[in-house]
Amino acid sequence: MSTGMMGMKTETDMEDMKREGRRVRVNVGGHHFETTTCTLPLSDTGDESASTALVETTTRMRMLMLPDSDESAFVDRDPSLFSHLLSLLRSPHSIPPIHQLQQQLIHEASLYGLPVLSHFRSALTPPPLLGYDSSLAATLLPASDPFVTTLSPAPDGSVCLAHAGLISSYDSTLTCSSTLRTHLDRITSLSRLPSPHSQQPLPVAVAGSLHHPGLHLYDLARGTHLGSVLWSDPSDTRIYKSWVTAIAPSSSSSTSSPLFASFEAPHRENCILCVDPETLQVMGEIGRQSGIAAKSAAAGRVVHLPQLGGAVFMSSVSAGAFGYSGYMRLWDPRSGDAVWETSEPGGRSRNSSRFGDSFADVDVDREQLALYKVCWKSGDVAMADLRKLGDDPWIYLSDSDAAAGAGGGVSSIVHCYKGQVFVGRQSGLEVWSSAAGSWRRNWVDGEEEAGKGVVRRMEAGGDRLFLCRQGLDGVQVWQTSCFSCPTSLSLA
Repeated sequence: MSTGMMGMKTETDMEDMKREGRRVRVNVGGHHFETTTCTLPLSDTGDESASTALVETTTRMRMLMLPDSDESAFVDRDPSLFSHLLSLLRSPHSIPPIHQLQQQLIHEASLYGLPVLSHFRSALTPPPLLGYDSSLAATLLPASDPFVTTLSPAPDGSVCLAHAGLISSYDSTLTCSSTLRTHLDRITSLSRLPSPHSQQPLPVAVAGSLHHPGLHLYDLARGTHLGSVLWSDPSDTRIYKSWVTAIAPSSSSSTSSPLFASFEAPHRENCILCVDPETLQVMGEIGRQSGIAAKSAAAGRVVHLPQLGGAVFMSSVSAGAFGYSGYMRLWDPRSGDAVWETSEPGGRSRNSSRFGDSFADVDVDREQLALYKVCWKSGDVAMADLRKLGDDPWIYLSDSDAAAGAGGGVSSIVHCYKGQVFVGRQSGLEVWSSAAGSWRRNWVDGEEEAGKGVVRRMEAGGDRLFLCRQGLDGVQVWQTSCFSCPTSLSLA
């Protein structure tokens, strides 16, 4: 091809240039930036000068606008932040990894009036969580009393943290949006009501405490106490000042979906109450038991399963000098009967070699309708199909790594999220994932992070994993990088 032909622009090239917009120049803090009107939408019309358009965009900000010698617009702002804004407009996922800088950019974008907040939300939304390819993205430290007692994430990646008697709300960009002082001294159970129209939860928190009676609802946006629910029985005067031991996470997008919470009276009698969240009226009572033994203790975990006919799962674990003991039960709220139950040690297991190897923790995968437990003595992880429960429904996960489960399962906790099973051990945090019908085990944190403290609380939501570690203030946020994605390789 000749040089003359290479210098000519075809009609297609001209159309591409029109789509890219005209070139504009902006002087920010003495640094000149050159871009196009498609990248930097200075105005709705394309025939105005850059200076006039930028003045229109920034009038409400009361910025000092001066015409530069080359007829570009001068803005007395930080050029380094403006450079990041331009990069974000050009590439939606070019968000800097530093959390503090992200907040500065959000503030700077609002001053310029640039429509990049949607870009920020898109860029800050993490990709699907892959436990074996996740890393520490941020640490949330509440301003007052940073020791977090419990937390409640939402499907949009936002989270509520309970620290002492306060509830701090963090939005999907992990920015603290509000902090509410409750009348509780120490919140030990926390959940949020779902929104019927989106993944964002309603600004209503449901809280309970082992040191204060009742189930309490708070409006996080207005900072008000909406009401309380107390367990009472006119026929039994011993049922008074009962505290909440567990609250079922929100399991439906309907605001009329009932709340389930476990209550315990001072003499240890306990039950699960079904509560209407709109009227705060008790709709029913299930699973009432004496609480005088480990197999009748108050539930430490309650899960509502609308996909399983509205069944309610409850479990309790006790640790002592001779190991762990506990029970699991599946209740039908319509009849008030237990449709399945097991207790450990004991039960009706056919595997006598595992007698005495009770579970240290158990969680429910609500998407796959499966139970996952970690055993305290061997450290093994087992699963059971909630639709095929029987005398011995457990299938123990195996991996080629001989060190799996090494060190036992003392102080271990388990959490399920999107087909992955996260297990927090004294030796660190691991994840089990299924591929092609087999299970693989991988470590999530390294020796340095594992050495900071044992994971004592673990919840996931919005493709983020939130961790509380023993002796460590705040909450760690783990997620997969947007640059971590599967790549297909083809051999020619």
